[in-house]
Amino acid sequence: MKQGDPYIRALMRTISASEASGNRPYSLLYGGQQVNDLSRHPEICVTIVTGPNTGNCSTAAGRYQIINVTWYRLAPRYHPKPMQMMFWTAYSFEAEYQDVVVYRWLNDSKVWGIDISQQLRHGKLNDVLRRLSPTWTSLGYGIQTNFVSSSLPKVYQKMLQEELTAAKQPTPSGNSKFKMN
Repeated sequence: MKQGDPYIRALMRTISASEASGNRPYSLLYGGQQVNDLSRHPEICVTIVTGPNTGNCSTAAGRYQIINVTWYRLAPRYHPKPMQMMFWTAYSFEAEYQDVVVYRWLNDSKVWGIDISQQLRHGKLNDVLRRLSPTWTSLGYGIQTNFVSSSLPKVYQKMLQEELTAAKQPTPSGNSKFKMN
């Protein structure tokens, strides 16, 4: 995503770093397999082999590891180009739509109970990560952290600097949480 709030874009990149890092994150399934067809959510249920949900399966897919039921709840609200079929609506899971749907979702303060962008602008990244952890469990406050979880504040700061530079916006003055060491 090239446009929009750099704070939210940096957060999206941070979520991706924790959930779906790799060469092809948009086509990544839970467990590491790749899919080629992103015309819709893949809906492939992969058995969970570690952690508190061992034995269950996950349909998590894409850059943000969104499960199918979440995608079908979000897409009608946030998808920019639904395809109208005769009796139903289809929602492409292509990369650009994953980004737009998640971007709009993160900007919806009614869903999260806070203005995430404002929280990030005030240096409250940990509060934001805690709020999002029930959705993305690897963010450091959820039930399944991973090897990236503890470094997410540094990842976010790096991503934010890149996004602010790309947007040609100054770093918030007087807020050391956003300065690079």
